[in-house]
Amino acid sequence: MSDLLDEVLARGIVPVVVVRDAARAAGLADALVAGNLPVAEVTLRTAAAPEAIATMAKNPDLLVGAGTVLTPDQVDLAVDAGARFLVSPGLSPATVARANERGVPIVPGTVTPSDVMAALASGLTTLKFFPASNYGGAGTLKAFASVFSAARFVPTGGVSAGNLGDYLSLPNVPAVGGSWMVPADVVDAGDFATIEQLSAEAVAAASVV
Repeated sequence: MSDLLDEVLARGIVPVVVVRDAARAAGLADALVAGNLPVAEVTLRTAAAPEAIATMAKNPDLLVGAGTVLTPDQVDLAVDAGARFLVSPGLSPATVARANERGVPIVPGTVTPSDVMAALASGLTTLKFFPASNYGGAGTLKAFASVFSAARFVPTGGVSAGNLGDYLSLPNVPAVGGSWMVPADVVDAGDFATIEQLSAEAVAAASVV
């Protein structure tokens, strides 16, 4: 499962997508692939999310996961829809256990040393750092690097093109999560050309850090 996560994180950015209309999902998937950012974390914040995941999962060039996974039932919902990886804002042992039962990697949210220690004790080493900007940002993760050598973090929340380099320059940050290349209003409008352009620009920015 770690190989799959390596593939998810390979571009240095994981787009965090809010889809309010599943009819936009296929075009969104195509735009991300065309923008050289063939991964998407579709948040389970909308009623359209399961159908959007199912539609996007049909694109063979896109790795689709589900975000905002809070419960074991949502693990099943997401995996049944076609999600290949899961992301949670926090660390729920029951949710992690269900993801393990379904054979799908999960990236739980952590912000404190105790969170990180609990995750590592559960065998999890790829962790979300959320909400990053509220919990010390890159400075906190720099401090974590010297203490938790086995952990790697995907900071999300307040990450943008402007501070991308602050995070990706850290040895324990293989990728960030963000939505600046997939703004919800642009997705709603079906402006996939803009999403393709923003995605390509984000990948290019990440590659030079």
